[in-house]
Amino acid sequence: MILKTTLCLSLCVASAFASTKVPNVIILYADDMGVADVSYGDPEAKIQTPNLDRLASAGMTFSDGHSSSGICTPSRYAMLTGQHHWRSFHGIVGAFGDSVFESGEFTIARMFQQQGYNTACFGKWHLGWDWDAIRKPGVGKKAKGAESYDWTKRFPGGPLDQGFDDYYGDGTINMPPYCWIEGDRFLTIPTKPVIKSNPLAGGGSFRPGPMAEGWNPYDVLPTITQKTVEWIEKQDAQKPFFAYLAFNSPHYPIVPNKPFHGKSHAGYYGDFVIETDAMVGKILDVLEKKGLSNNTIVIFTADNGAENAAYRRLRQFDQWSSGKFRGIKHDLYEGGHRVPFIVRWPGQIKAGSTSDEVVSQVDLAATFAAITGFKLTNEQAIDSYNLLPVLTGKDCAGPLRVATVQNTKTGKYALRQGDWVLIDTSTGASGKESQYYLEHFGLQAYLKNNPGLLFNLKEDPRQSKNLYNEHPEKVTAMRALLKRYVDGERCAPERN
Repeated sequence: MILKTTLCLSLCVASAFASTKVPNVIILYADDMGVADVSYGDPEAKIQTPNLDRLASAGMTFSDGHSSSGICTPSRYAMLTGQHHWRSFHGIVGAFGDSVFESGEFTIARMFQQQGYNTACFGKWHLGWDWDAIRKPGVGKKAKGAESYDWTKRFPGGPLDQGFDDYYGDGTINMPPYCWIEGDRFLTIPTKPVIKSNPLAGGGSFRPGPMAEGWNPYDVLPTITQKTVEWIEKQDAQKPFFAYLAFNSPHYPIVPNKPFHGKSHAGYYGDFVIETDAMVGKILDVLEKKGLSNNTIVIFTADNGAENAAYRRLRQFDQWSSGKFRGIKHDLYEGGHRVPFIVRWPGQIKAGSTSDEVVSQVDLAATFAAITGFKLTNEQAIDSYNLLPVLTGKDCAGPLRVATVQNTKTGKYALRQGDWVLIDTSTGASGKESQYYLEHFGLQAYLKNNPGLLFNLKEDPRQSKNLYNEHPEKVTAMRALLKRYVDGERCAPERN
């Protein structure tokens, strides 16, 4: 009944936008950023984010927003396709890795393109490329040196082949090749055999590989932001646009530029978040300058939670990036995939509103389709729910989603249903949890022989009390639903 009511309401809300001018859309995507790294106007927050606060005060903040995975490549793929990554793969694309997309696969960029939008991607891609196209004749796939590739050739398989008209970025900041790519061409040629860099402000490392002369990790964040600003400045108000700006921050290497050093009370990581916030401000400013703010949807979110240096920050600065939740990047616990999630749409979303609706980044596909009038087939964006009823404040007659699946590693899943979450494996941690962290929050580490974990997040957001043995019927029912999804059943309702 909930499915039918929600679907009917979604169609009614979508029809209200059919005769209006379609909005521009900008997705600002942080990298390894915890749900509690945004200040939201709290003057006591150790990391102050005035521009994200500004975005939130003019839009809707989701307290229960999630990425598809606790790591980056899968989350990016799921957001762009409206389909959970685990239907196709689980891990990240490594250095010189192939594209994760099937030929002609649905993406929101391709959908926007078909709806007459100008589309552009900036920054971190990390979804693979067609390396065979530029590999020199006779060179095997195991060869990764600068001399193995013809860097003057067109570089296919990336953003331009997935629905974007333009791309400017560095691929992935901590993986080779270390250079700038514009469109499907190398703007700077990686000629050095191994990267060498100056000492990094907040630590981090680079995988060995070819690097262009003069490449500097400190340039990445301000450069990709400036390129996005310049692209927006060129847009014609008469034609809608979609921009996807994928920040490299605050992912390792932690490289805030000097003007931001010491601006937070959470070390260089906090400073990097503050620099990211300043880049968000530049995007908001250019929209205002161009008079585009009122007809532009701006979304800020992140691919997953903070990395394991969060343990060290907790001890050193009393700053826990996951806030009241357990877990970090890679984890099935909430902190691995519950991320900042802010949506601003003037005139459609009530300013300063909040929602505790459980939403996922896969839901953006169906939402954008409804807004632009694109008719999704039942084979496209199969896990994506239309968020318009929530965004516009309509009564949703119960939760929008039937359930939400989380996954990072092969064979290990969590299912969220209402206030309950089943972790269908022995532990939600991907690695050893810090003893200081466990003691600080009064937690216990779950052992490998544990049959599973069940938590009530409303009563226990820290996931400290395992209720698995107390509710066997709930475990059985949730596990059966999870199996249906993993075996191929779509998460979203079928479309007419």
